[in-house]
Amino acid sequence: MTQGKKYCRVLTIAGSDSGGGAGIQADLKTIAASGCYGMTVITALTAQNTLGVTGIHAVPVDFVKAQLDAVLSDIGCDAVKIGMLFSAELIRTVADGLRRYGVTRIVLDPVMVAQSGDKLLQAEAIDALKQHLIPLADIVTPNLPEASVLLGREISTSEAMGAAAVELAGLGCRSVLIKGGHLDSDDCVDCLYLREEERMVTFPGRRIATRNNHGTGCTLSSAIASCLARGEGIEQAVRQAKSYITGAIEAGAVYSIGHGHGPVHHFHRFW
Repeated sequence: MTQGKKYCRVLTIAGSDSGGGAGIQADLKTIAASGCYGMTVITALTAQNTLGVTGIHAVPVDFVKAQLDAVLSDIGCDAVKIGMLFSAELIRTVADGLRRYGVTRIVLDPVMVAQSGDKLLQAEAIDALKQHLIPLADIVTPNLPEASVLLGREISTSEAMGAAAVELAGLGCRSVLIKGGHLDSDDCVDCLYLREEERMVTFPGRRIATRNNHGTGCTLSSAIASCLARGEGIEQAVRQAKSYITGAIEAGAVYSIGHGHGPVHHFHRFW
């Protein structure tokens, strides 16, 4: 049998969301909807639903390393999305593994706080993130609260986003996408800074009235990784991913699931 076709392979390194709306579950849905083959390294198990996180069980670091080695030593990947990393030791382990296997097209979503407000990252892990993982990333995708934590000052206006993106890029990543979903306005402007070109790109958008916004950050970063795996450049990958997440939010707004923040519709292009 001829084996000529190859998948565009995307690895997600993140936590599991038992409610299915965010984390590994959202990543795999997004990767599949984007026409790519998804693989996982699970870093934590969360007891979670649309109302919030009721428990976090960190996967032992040695077993995270074993998952990473198993996937990359055999299957490899064309892009990787990194989400929830609970501790400094885990961050260093993931960074070491990515360097060891020469992984490129790295999308880092610095998950720190869940949609419900639950804290998902230990305080001492923030410095490790800045030192070990951000310099490896092709693109880092913080929202405004996450950008504020990384920079140690409040970033809350569209005017401050550009300067914040430039400063974050100074930590060594190729590009930074600061998401404006937390802006106090009807508009949701996202700001992309491409460090090598010293160029800023803004993506205006309108706020969609919906309670179903759980997992939007995970979904966007996974969509970007999928586009990069298919060979798109960073700017085009962000454009395509934003189109995808906008459609997913719009389509998911008419559904009712759970009693809190429901998920987006990851397969809106198909059903």
